[in-house]
Amino acid sequence: MHIDYYASLNSPWTHLGAARIEALAAQHGATLRIYPVDFGTIFAGSGGLPLPKRSPQRQAYRLQELARWRDALGIPIQIHPKHFPHNELPAAACVIAVRETFGDAPAIRLAHRVLKALWEEDKDPADPATLAALIGDVGLDVQKVMALGADPQWLERRKADTEAALARGAFGAPFYIIGDDMFWGQDRLDFVARRLARG
Repeated sequence: MHIDYYASLNSPWTHLGAARIEALAAQHGATLRIYPVDFGTIFAGSGGLPLPKRSPQRQAYRLQELARWRDALGIPIQIHPKHFPHNELPAAACVIAVRETFGDAPAIRLAHRVLKALWEEDKDPADPATLAALIGDVGLDVQKVMALGADPQWLERRKADTEAALARGAFGAPFYIIGDDMFWGQDRLDFVARRLARG
């Protein structure tokens, strides 16, 4: 079994589901491939709105839901992190470079470390020194990954991954696809588990 995992490196919801999607894949022997795509483009192409353009009611409800999920899962996110939204392009380029050069597992570790830094540690993953430290934290060669990430081909690949995500039906983050089955949101991971159990 295989899970395609469309992630935003700015999304608290992606962070709240990060450990659980990894655990579910391992539990069921499924492969997991991460795509840190451009959800600004996906929102524009699927009828969604970026957070600043959403109504005050929706923005207020989002904050309540973040607090509820933080408490329910015991994941100590900051509701108003200092560096949200950060420029996710440098981190996304490094994640894609790692995925294509070293494999899926280290790419997922790096993406999830970036999200933890943003949402739990009030760090700015767009800062080169911070990003370098995060790369080192997950056991990757800092100089090699930073050099790889500077290659413009990875942001071109991100554009292609984004278009592919839209074509497959993705419209929000995180988004998981198993075969023909689509799941939007970390609050759908119970259904992901049922789908994986079915085989």
